Amino acid sequence: MKIYFDGGCRPNPGRIEVAVVAAGICYFEPDLGFGSNNDAEWLAAIYALNMAGTLGVTDIQLLGDSALVVGQANGTTRCRSPKLVRHGAAFDGLRSNFVRVRVRRITRTQNLAGIFLSKRHSGR
Repeated sequence: MKIYFDGGCRPNPGRIEVAVVAAGICYFEPDLGFGSNNDAEWLAAIYALNMAGTLGVTDIQLLGDSALVVGQANGTTRCRSPKLVRHGAAFDGLRSNFVRVRVRRITRTQNLAGIFLSKRHSGR
């Protein structure tokens, strides 16, 4: 199953919000605390895994537009921040609950979760 994820905060750093789109349904959390855009993207990826678990899906493809988070989740980008290392460890802990998790980068215009967040802030 394809699951789109995106996170952001306004301002940066600021209040974190995340969105996940799975099977045509958008799941939204408006306040996951305070942090940076990178924190928000990681928390969105973690939220996506939690949603996949709730939906009973075991083979997932996570689609996000953050090059940093996708690279770190795939082990191709080094993580230098202790906070992001903790997010990655939480992600890896959840990942072990699935048969297969693939994480792929897509453009912002392809990211259904990002489109939701953008429209939410533009009033559309």
